[in-house]
Amino acid sequence: MTEDLERTAEALLKELRAGKFKVVAAESCTGGMLMASLTAIAGSSDVVERGYVTYSNDAKAESLGVPVETLQTHGSVSEPTARAMAEGALRHSKAQISVAITGVAGPGGGTAEKPVGLVHMAAARQGRPTMHQCHVFAGDRTSVRIQSVAAAFALIRRQIGAV
Repeated sequence: MTEDLERTAEALLKELRAGKFKVVAAESCTGGMLMASLTAIAGSSDVVERGYVTYSNDAKAESLGVPVETLQTHGSVSEPTARAMAEGALRHSKAQISVAITGVAGPGGGTAEKPVGLVHMAAARQGRPTMHQCHVFAGDRTSVRIQSVAAAFALIRRQIGAV
């Protein structure tokens, strides 16, 4: 974990704690990096509820309830899938806020329509509309994943009203 990511994770945990939020994550291209970043901080167990690493489409459908039709029509790297992942994670947990990340971290797997670095993320909160963001990050696989986690932390902050 980078020093910047660690500082951001610590600040986010404080904000979640202050708002009495529990958080759940549904991760694909980050492979659990977001939750690993949060749980690297001592005392995070009062905020972190659970995490899902749903790398395959089957896992997204089975663990989070992402409709198979959504995956077939839009693909795993899409706004509808990110939204469904976030909403499913919230539904299948005891958390009040969720975040989902799905993308193409590379170096392979990209297409003209969905290039390497394309990442969709969503944050859901009970009683509020689900927020979505789309990014195209530059760099190698590790860089794309780190940038994705940092952007997801910022999206959570927006969803809880901290920014």
